[in-house]
Amino acid sequence: MRAVVTRVAQADVTVDGVCTGRIGRGLLILLGVGPEDTEAQATRLAEKLLGLRIFTDEQDKMNLSLQQVQGQVLVVSQFTLYGDVRKGRRPSFTAAAPPALAESLYEFFLSECARLGFAPQHGRFGAHMQVSSVNDGPVTLMIDTDDLS
Repeated sequence: MRAVVTRVAQADVTVDGVCTGRIGRGLLILLGVGPEDTEAQATRLAEKLLGLRIFTDEQDKMNLSLQQVQGQVLVVSQFTLYGDVRKGRRPSFTAAAPPALAESLYEFFLSECARLGFAPQHGRFGAHMQVSSVNDGPVTLMIDTDDLS
């Protein structure tokens, strides 16, 4: 699995003109699923992301977790995180998981966020969405479960 996580002051996602998720201070997580990904990887990724200490303390150091700042989570599925642009100008998405697997693991990731105490706001899997965010910092990290120890 791959994620791009951004510390935000606020964020929202809209589908067909209807807001399906909105948060204040917290994390916007763009989530991509690969064909070999598993529920164990989704659990590990959720634990990693929700435990990151990327919020600033009173000394302006990134030292506080989402829980410590009582932050919120917005998760948006994004298969384009598996886009391959090595050849030509049109990205290939053959490295992304098939939709059925991707949706299942996306839903599982959402349930893991809730289990960890952060019931996520979210978009709609497979839909064309508009995502708005006010980045805080900005602080943006890319995480791939293949790189986690």
